[in-house]
Amino acid sequence: MDFLRPSTWEEALAAKAAHPEAVPIAGGTDVMVELNFDRRRPPALIDLTRVAALGEWGTDGDELRVGAGVPYRRIIEELGDALPGLAMASRTVGSPQIRNRGTVGGNLGSASPAGDAHPPLLAAGAEIELASVRGTRRVPAKEFFVGPKRSVLAPDELIAAFRVRPTAGAEQFAKIGTRNAMVIAVCSFALVLDGAARRVGTGIGSAAPTPLRATAAEEFLAAELDWESRAPVPVAVAAEFARLVAAAATPIDDVRGTAAYRRHALSVLARRTLTWAWGGMR
Repeated sequence: MDFLRPSTWEEALAAKAAHPEAVPIAGGTDVMVELNFDRRRPPALIDLTRVAALGEWGTDGDELRVGAGVPYRRIIEELGDALPGLAMASRTVGSPQIRNRGTVGGNLGSASPAGDAHPPLLAAGAEIELASVRGTRRVPAKEFFVGPKRSVLAPDELIAAFRVRPTAGAEQFAKIGTRNAMVIAVCSFALVLDGAARRVGTGIGSAAPTPLRATAAEEFLAAELDWESRAPVPVAVAAEFARLVAAAATPIDDVRGTAAYRRHALSVLARRTLTWAWGGMR
């Protein structure tokens, strides 16, 4: 196995173009597990840890552009106010050591249906910035995932960053696992309530072949919420929102939980996050 160590973004893109079968590695929290268990044996690895540009974030107009190499720890410490939903999800990732190494870009690259960063990105309407020697393109998060551990990434592309507009409202994230820490999600749910745009965003994890949005639930809730007076959400509205969220999922039975349990859990998470988010609207 070859081990490539580019020092600049341009060198990284050139290496990926020359070795499209090579697997990029940043924190290594997913890739190394697959290598250790012999689930993957690529001909080459591209180590991106020396590419400083991937660890940078900043504003671009009304958007935040966050490099693919920014670890979860920095998401929590530096972007918790601007991206609270993603920061909440980041706090649930592994141990402090993993949060110090693991990256949102790596989570996206793995494209796991259970990736913790995916529901908040979907709910916030984020875009994923993909680059190659051919140029750069932006893909909405809802179009990025195409199957279990599969994405729209072309063989010669690398994930450069994700872009998102901070919400003028409230964000929430909740996750259920077989224990309280260092666990893969049985299911997860993210919610964004954007008071300025009167928009509702959702993200469902670990309950379908890909992370996905509950679009019918979003449209229903956006029409039913009293955005002006911020009156309490009627019980019937919350219940219907929860039902629509659960209906959007297509879970399976596996070692972590049954399909029926996942649907029920999602309905509970939907009601809880709605209560928390509506109560915390800015």
